[in-house]
Parts: sequence; C-alpha cells; structure tokens
Amino acid sequence: MPNRRCCAVKIIEVRDYKEMSQKAAEWIIHQVRINPHSVLGLATGGTMLGTYAALVEDYRNHQTTYRHVHTVNLDEYVGLDGDHPNSYRYYMNHHFFHFIDIPPSQTHIPNGLAEDVEAECQRYEEVIESVGGIDLQIVGIGQNGHIGFNEPGTSFDSTTHVVELAESTRKANARFFSSIEEVPTHAITMGIATIMKSKQILLLASGEGKATILAQLLETEVTPAIPASILKTHDNVTIMADQKALALVSEEQRKVYAQ
Repeated sequence: MPNRRCCAVKIIEVRDYKEMSQKAAEWIIHQVRINPHSVLGLATGGTMLGTYAALVEDYRNHQTTYRHVHTVNLDEYVGLDGDHPNSYRYYMNHHFFHFIDIPPSQTHIPNGLAEDVEAECQRYEEVIESVGGIDLQIVGIGQNGHIGFNEPGTSFDSTTHVVELAESTRKANARFFSSIEEVPTHAITMGIATIMKSKQILLLASGEGKATILAQLLETEVTPAIPASILKTHDNVTIMADQKALALVSEEQRKVYAQ
C-alpha cells in the first residue's frame, strides 16, 4: 500500500507527560460535552493513567456527566477475570469508571473468560455496532507499532479477534505482573478495521521509549509491519506527543503533520 500522508493527520506537541494527560482529558471532556451520548473508545496501560486521573478530577470539580455515554475498550487478556488486578476491566473500574457517574451497563470490555472466544469477538463487534459506532477512539502505540493488541503483520481488514501476544509486548507488560510467566499469552483485541471505523482517533505517545516507533510511523510507508501506520489513511487522526516522544521526528515531518 502506498504512503498516503493525509492533511487530516495532525501532530500536537506538548512539553511532557503531565501536559499530554491534561490536554487529552480536555479533548475527551469536550467530546462528551458537545455530544452527551458519545461513544468513547478507551485504552489502558501506563500512558492513560494521567488522562484518567485528570478526567476524575474534572468530574469531582465540574461534574461533567457520563450518564448517557457508552464506552468500548480496545482489549482484554484471555484468561483473566474482571476482578483480577491485572485485567483491563479492573484497571478501568479502579482508575476511571468507579469515580464517575457512568452506568456500569454502558461500559463495554471483552470478556476474557468467555468459553467461546471466537463468539465473544463477534459479540463485541455487535456491541460496538449496537451503540452506534465509536465517536472518539483513544489509542496508544506499542514499541513495535501495535495499536490495541494488533501486533505487526495483523491484517488491516481485521475485526475484533484473538491474538497471540508478541514476546516484546509481554515483556513490556511484565512490569504490571510478578513475573513475565504470569503475563497472559493471548488477548481479545478490537481489530484494525474496527478501530479505523471510528469517527475520530487520538493517539497518545509519551517518553523516549516511544521516540523510535513514532519516527518510523511518521516517516515510513503504510505497512502491516507497523500496524499504527494505517492511521495515516484515516480522515481524522490527531497524534498528541511530548517532546521526548517526538525527539527523532525530523523538522520536515513535523511541518507535514503540523496542527
């Protein structure tokens, strides 16, 4: 697939993680206020912690309501119950959902304990369709270019599916477990085609650990070897990254994607 640099893809450079988290929260708050019935596609991991903390603080101070919002998360580990401290259901409850007024029935995350994981993948696609599709999808980016748990080589046509996690991904996530042996080997993840159906996508990247992959994302052609590269073909993508994450991006590329 040829490289398609779209003027709709924008970069917003921020100073550091704290500013990125605050501005990302403001982005989400704006979406919810202009459309109280928004469907938010949410992510987990270290990148998102500051954003959820800022959203909780806003709720406490300004009572931004999520009463009519639906959320759909990108992924969940296969084999972990929602009460497991390392499941993404637990993460979302304890960092965000329990502190706002969103009804639990409107928060959607794949069931990692489903007896039939293939049927669960289909069910999840139907859930996303039933709530009207995703208005704003938040994504991070893995050091190997994955979005959600869509590892390098994943088809751009993929919908929600079960994926075997790359060793590099399991090592990156091992810091949340007692050992790498405890990190699940498989996950259910929203597919690339599903993510690309979102009306708007916000990619967050922070720190020098994301500098190499962010430069590759912006400077190479669209390729399944870098799953996140497909985002460059979307009509409405914003990359919000701090100075360390953008350190290896050339001035020429920054101008191409300037906000």
